[in-house]
Amino acid sequence: MNKKWMLLIVLSVCAPLCSVFFGAASLTNDTLYHCVVAQCSDPIDSAILWDIRLPRIIVGFLVGAGLSVAGATLQNVTRNGLADPYLFGVVAGAGLGASVATLFFNSQLGLSWGLPTAFYNMALPGSALIGAIFAVLLVQLLSHTTFGRRMEHMLLAGVAVSFMLSALSQFFLFVGDPFAANQVVFWLMGSLARVEAWYAGVMFVIVLVSIFILYLYGPQLDALLLGDDNAKTLGVNVTRMRVLSLLICAVLTAAIVAYCGGIGFVGLMIPHIIRHWLGVTSRILFLGSALLGGCFMVWVDVFARAAFDGREIPIGIITSAIGSVFFLLAMRQRQP
Repeated sequence: MNKKWMLLIVLSVCAPLCSVFFGAASLTNDTLYHCVVAQCSDPIDSAILWDIRLPRIIVGFLVGAGLSVAGATLQNVTRNGLADPYLFGVVAGAGLGASVATLFFNSQLGLSWGLPTAFYNMALPGSALIGAIFAVLLVQLLSHTTFGRRMEHMLLAGVAVSFMLSALSQFFLFVGDPFAANQVVFWLMGSLARVEAWYAGVMFVIVLVSIFILYLYGPQLDALLLGDDNAKTLGVNVTRMRVLSLLICAVLTAAIVAYCGGIGFVGLMIPHIIRHWLGVTSRILFLGSALLGGCFMVWVDVFARAAFDGREIPIGIITSAIGSVFFLLAMRQRQP
């Protein structure tokens, strides 16, 4: 096996294991050993490890892997190295759904309806998921018109949809309850603070199935890199392949955004690094991006939790700060 792959696999294993030691509550080596091998002597330590820290680490790895694979897929499908999952208005759509849910379900108006508590707990992520999928479908609808038949026009359609849905979100936040508006604004910054154990299982299935399907269609996605005419010559149904890939990316990204909020630039940075390090073919790109993206997100979350005592930095702020610099460097390299 290639030494680079060995190093990447070792990093993917070590990152989650090492991150267990970081958090607001310190867990000693002896405590972790007893909790894993036997049983935690303190119920609080058991709750911290099994109910809070491990689910958060697992979800963080899966979120990084999912966003990175989605970014790699979009870059191959659109033949644009600067494509990103959020370019298609996914975050803006999720923000609109979250704003509507907060206004009508978590405000005094919604509470007066007397609905079950479980409904309120699922209202925000469920509405965000619906809004994210709506945004992608709207971009797809535009892509079948004259405005969006060319690939670069479809990217511009995504930007336009993003601005439009963001404006609607801001309007709902303006007319809504101030406390609810603050909740949505913080959620849009991106965080893993709300992660629960059940979500780790859901995310594992979504990410694994998405990567598996994309991996199966790896050769067809490679053919798209040669251009639509060459791909058709090789027997690839270009329209069906592109729509399938975009729908998979939409569901994958929407599921992440719906529960973890806006975490940008991961899908832009990681695939670029893997292309330079391992290769450009889709299957190598997907596997490498999943591993490196998971490692990256785990350590970003560690920094977000450990940078300040008693306070947690939203993950979206950190990834946007790193990603903006990376974006400028990538654009500079693309200059003739």
